[in-house]
Amino acid sequence: MKDTFGRKIDYLRISVTDRCNYRCVYCMPEEGVEKREHDEILSLEEIEEIAAAAVSLGVRKVRVTGGEPLVRRGVVELCRRLRAMEGVEDLAVTTNGALLPAMAQELKAAGVNRINISLDTLRPERFAAITRCGRLEDCLAGLRAALGCGMSPIKINTVLIGGFNDDEIEDLAELTVRYPVDVRFIELMPIGHTVPFGPEAYLPVTVVKERLGDALEPAGTDGGVAKLYRLKGAKGRIGLITPLSCEFCGSCNRLRLTADGHLKPCLHSAEEIPVRGLHGAALRQAILDAAAAKPASHGALSAECRSRSARDMNRIGG
Repeated sequence: MKDTFGRKIDYLRISVTDRCNYRCVYCMPEEGVEKREHDEILSLEEIEEIAAAAVSLGVRKVRVTGGEPLVRRGVVELCRRLRAMEGVEDLAVTTNGALLPAMAQELKAAGVNRINISLDTLRPERFAAITRCGRLEDCLAGLRAALGCGMSPIKINTVLIGGFNDDEIEDLAELTVRYPVDVRFIELMPIGHTVPFGPEAYLPVTVVKERLGDALEPAGTDGGVAKLYRLKGAKGRIGLITPLSCEFCGSCNRLRLTADGHLKPCLHSAEEIPVRGLHGAALRQAILDAAAAKPASHGALSAECRSRSARDMNRIGG
């Protein structure tokens, strides 16, 4: 499956819920998400059908996201079914980690090896502030659970926010020395409820290279969007993801399925293709239409140029 610019579209990110056990400042409003009726959200069977159609068109990598995907009842069984699909080569989950201590082993048995854990700070008081209700120890326990059951690769997603956690760059990078994990610094994106952040929050991740200096060595790529580096002697790597300072739209290979049944061709576009209720050839055509609707670029993003997406991040999926 290719879009109109010749990009191969082989990656589907599936939001299984817009609910979360956190209320992260840059992801959703403080009061949480609008409560939806059960029948407004895709059933697991509907998700499976849409994913199977996408796989038949060439999707090879699937990521399960939310909100927080692990709060969705039946998510482990869904992962098992997704991984069992002929053609799926890689199944990943993005999570805040809080529920991993109880679920990591089950997820691994279901076929999930690749896992991303969101972690923006190593200071308990800051963690509580950015998540509005979370505990740092729960996230770290989730990381230990993922390591303990042999998940690999494990990636830690850190949103770099000027004036909030830019003084922790060295401490967060140190996690790659202690553990075989990749810590990926991601530029804050001006989408949805990031409105309270001022211009100083939107730092280019080149500040990570500046801060770590000669201790950082190039470490190639992993086939994704991150530019990889390694601290000398470290077990893991450091990734820099630059949606603002150096867009990577030219290599974008993904579509996003929202929990209420729409395909987003681009994270920062308001355009959505409804797929709920479609089957067979009509469903496959809608997926092809979504791929064809991918723009060449999401355009400029900054504190002044906000994302055109009509949804908060919790309603799209990380």
